Amino acid sequence: MHVLPDLPRARRTLIAERLRAGQPVVAAALAEEFGVSEDSIRRDLRTLAQEGRCQRVYGGALPLSPASAPIEARLGEEAARKRALARRAVDLIRPDQTLFLDAGSTLVPLAELLPEGQGLRVVTNSIPAAAALIGRSGIALVLIGGGVTMSVGGAVDAQALSELARLRIDLCFLGACALSPEEGLAGFEMDDVAFKRQLLRQSRTSVLMMTNGKLGTQAPFAIARADEIGHHILEADAPEEMELRLRQTGATVLRAAPPA
Repeated sequence: MHVLPDLPRARRTLIAERLRAGQPVVAAALAEEFGVSEDSIRRDLRTLAQEGRCQRVYGGALPLSPASAPIEARLGEEAARKRALARRAVDLIRPDQTLFLDAGSTLVPLAELLPEGQGLRVVTNSIPAAAALIGRSGIALVLIGGGVTMSVGGAVDAQALSELARLRIDLCFLGACALSPEEGLAGFEMDDVAFKRQLLRQSRTSVLMMTNGKLGTQAPFAIARADEIGHHILEADAPEEMELRLRQTGATVLRAAPPA
């Protein structure tokens, strides 16, 4: 057993480093490792959760996905990487399709890159994606209404669900939350998760574009198994082990080109 002095700040730093690396932690195992009580570990985890560094769950804590940050903070992050994912996603689009762009910062570059003059109909609940599509010629735009959830950047309430239920989508692009090959796709907002589940039911197939920081992370509310997503698009430098684990679930995995 690796025993450290009961120094809460140093211990929390070590726990936070594991969470930042994408590792879930279990209170009982940490108590044994550090030679302290489970109450001490639970206090550490409460402090880390209050600092926004983890998601508390029964018996331990989970690393936070970057998608847990507010939408306005995420829109400008990793722009070149998200654009590379979007360029790969465009290859899956066919003329005259009805597309759905879900809420999420990864979908905004895709809205900017959608091909014009191909008879595309684009439905979205995302305010930033709709703004990016205004003025694009040859693309029909439909905006799902409802109350806007600011952290999500789009409408995901009961009205949005009702409007979604009337649609038939050829290809939906899901906003990325947290993805684990074993646990599947999950989210942080219950209304957003319910919307994504319904969106999958209304769509013939689906695409999920994942930046590296969201791979292997978890969130509290389940959306779908990995093999229930039509295509997973990973970054050019995504870990090969992650691609292998996704393929082992039966999921289809594609890779983007390196960022320009």
